[in-house]
Amino acid sequence: MKTLITICGRGGSKGIPGKNIKPINSKPLIAYSIECAIDFSKKHDCIIELSTDDNEIKNVAEQFGLKTEYIRPAELANDTCGKIDVLSHLLSHAEKKHNASFDLILDLDITSPLRNAEDLESALASITKDENAYNLFSVNPAARNPYFNMVEQKPDGYYGLVKSADGFLTRQAAPAVYDLNASFYFYRRIFFNDGLRSAITPRSLIYVMPHICFDLDHPIDFEFMEFLLTNNKLGFKL
Repeated sequence: MKTLITICGRGGSKGIPGKNIKPINSKPLIAYSIECAIDFSKKHDCIIELSTDDNEIKNVAEQFGLKTEYIRPAELANDTCGKIDVLSHLLSHAEKKHNASFDLILDLDITSPLRNAEDLESALASITKDENAYNLFSVNPAARNPYFNMVEQKPDGYYGLVKSADGFLTRQAAPAVYDLNASFYFYRRIFFNDGLRSAITPRSLIYVMPHICFDLDHPIDFEFMEFLLTNNKLGFKL
């Protein structure tokens, strides 16, 4: 299957300034995803494309082997634009550039780099086996469960469980739920052909990470991840 690997990062991060190229364990954050993409590509003969509106990000990416002439349009580089639109535009560019049609798109999120080759190979095998699946995304078991210990406000103003409990008295007895960790997504080309607008579809698969994985939303997340990397506390190899 012909695969396009996408790495997307715009400039102007507000939560963590310069997040995409901020050094973590002596290496720019984006470098982890670039190196992962290159390793995967060597085995599966993929095309790798970068989507960014920021010249500094482009320059850092080039230092780690990912060069591009593509510039993300301004209308796709703001806080209100969804990731699917960004991917769709980059996919169209890549297919024209390489005169090719891609069967799979693998999106590696810069801000959630705690994934390795074993994760990607297992996930690839899973989506390859299910021809009806639109896509697959990585998850971790959720710390909270909407059937047991997550509440929301109900129409009468009082608070109750998000999901009907059906007599579940322990979290272990409740149905398994998962957190999206934003690390990677596989999409079949039909996902874009059918004009889907969200990564969560009626025919989505998941890959459950067998190790710690989280994305960087706040400065403390960055500090925590750097601690794990610099002190070899991950428990697995990137």
